[in-house]
Amino acid sequence: MTAPTWLHENFEPTGSSIGFRVTRKLDEVQSPFQKIEIFESTDWGNVMLIDGAMMLTSRDNFFYHEMMAHPALFTHAAPKRVVIIGGGDCGTLREVLRHPGVESATQCDIDEQVTRMAEKYFPELCESNGDPRAELLFDDGIAYMANCAPNSVDIVIVDSTDPVGPAEGLFNQAFFESCHRALKDDGILVQQSESPLALLKLIREMRTEMGKAGFHSFQTLPFPQPCYPTGWWSCTMAKKAANADFGFRADAARSKAFDTLYYTAEIHAGAQQLPPFVARALGG
Repeated sequence: MTAPTWLHENFEPTGSSIGFRVTRKLDEVQSPFQKIEIFESTDWGNVMLIDGAMMLTSRDNFFYHEMMAHPALFTHAAPKRVVIIGGGDCGTLREVLRHPGVESATQCDIDEQVTRMAEKYFPELCESNGDPRAELLFDDGIAYMANCAPNSVDIVIVDSTDPVGPAEGLFNQAFFESCHRALKDDGILVQQSESPLALLKLIREMRTEMGKAGFHSFQTLPFPQPCYPTGWWSCTMAKKAANADFGFRADAARSKAFDTLYYTAEIHAGAQQLPPFVARALGG
């Protein structure tokens, strides 16, 4: 490209579009699973697309990575073993490993090329890849969870793309049953759960599938995410017990020994208060 132009993702399910002004394409790789593209933007740093869908930008990825990690880790009483399914850009892994009590964090993403592109164009997200507590696997996350030892994991974070293509099997009862079996009784499942503005039906369906798998308590937390459709996203936590408490260690969140750009104890508490239209749609 010789002059800035506009890069758009048209998102048919929401009848909307997300766009960034870009100066050039930095790289493109067709992996066995998907096409990964990296663009240089004028205002948002580098931009990663997977199969034409916006995945992350240098400027705004912290919303997603912090909210996928910290609410669950501060909700659990003492998380020691964390498994991340997907998450190939390694940003969620970085946030998980900010918690000194975590003894091991396994990231299992089917596509190694996502991580290699992140290492090159988003190195700040990969700064914990060499942590001795980190294990990076490039394999089928569905099979990994199916083979995971029962009652061996404190938190499972499903950091996936939209429920199509390689990620389609990460939103159904069979996969959630594997997560349920691998989690300890007080374990927490976290799933990225799309836009609460435009995709509430998908969130309801996802929670139904979790319920069929044996999870009985849910909490959906919305947060801003400018590079995703509608600019408003969410994660959903699930616990095994009925009427489980989603109170979190607010004092620990306030006194954490690491810096965050978005997550705070107050942000966490605020996200628990769903807007009425979302609360009604999700049954409270």
